[in-house]
Amino acid sequence: MKATAFIFPGQGSQYVGMGKEFFENFREARDVFQEADDVLHLPISSLCFEGPEEALKLTENTQPAVLTTSIAALRVLQAEKGVIPRLAAGHSLGEYSALVVSGALAFADAVEIVRLRGRFMQEAVPVGEGAMAAILGMERGQVEKLCEEAAQGEVLTPANFNCPGQIVIAGHAKAVERAIERVKKEGKKAVPLPVSAPFHSPLMKPAGERLEKVLEGIPIRDLKIPVVTNVEADINRSKERVRELLVTQVWSPVRWEESMQKITGDGIEQILEIGPGKILSGLMKRINPKVETKNIEDIQTLKKIS
Repeated sequence: MKATAFIFPGQGSQYVGMGKEFFENFREARDVFQEADDVLHLPISSLCFEGPEEALKLTENTQPAVLTTSIAALRVLQAEKGVIPRLAAGHSLGEYSALVVSGALAFADAVEIVRLRGRFMQEAVPVGEGAMAAILGMERGQVEKLCEEAAQGEVLTPANFNCPGQIVIAGHAKAVERAIERVKKEGKKAVPLPVSAPFHSPLMKPAGERLEKVLEGIPIRDLKIPVVTNVEADINRSKERVRELLVTQVWSPVRWEESMQKITGDGIEQILEIGPGKILSGLMKRINPKVETKNIEDIQTLKKIS
């Protein structure tokens, strides 16, 4: 079998109807959705399958919904194909899915944590005061300089290093607006993102502090599968470091491009994106088009896995 890595999507990959086909056809998926409903005392399954979209887009709903859909797809993949990864990683929220596959976090704990994580992140900054934007066609150094110049005493920082030519910035809404204006004047493209908070910026520190208290009471087990973390873009094998890395992740940039370079440099021949959408597969084509990448979110995509 090919040396495989599993990667898991984060917020922004959600859509109404995600996970429904697996739920209707596989007991493994039904068990996952049922467990999430029971743990959260919330019909997260019907929110995934039927919406409404506005409720699904609320951060504290989106995070457990995407995690649950990803783990349901993972359980089906494991039952049907028996694929065992050499490494795992996840984009922001997706890192919790990676920790579930690694064995470090129990799914029931993870789904409860991310519901609270979503709430803490939403409450860290009043709605309207923070924003994010994708900057296209600029290098890392250029974006860092842009943030310094457009901040003008406010918070503005790179938040996601996604792939060559796509870097997301986050911070105070006015600072993000100033950055967008500057980018457009330079003839480049900046796209405001439809998010309700400036994720992965220092404005999220209050959320990280609240999350730290929650994580103190959660058991972390040994990692059977190493996880490439967002914060360091490096392989973590130590359960002792999991809590600290998850807390720091909330206000630190997601170093996704470097994380994927780390994975592909480790002899990985195949990357499977597990969960809703194929955003990460698209990024991978920009990072390293030579690595075979497939997404798994329904029966049709599952059939393509040998």
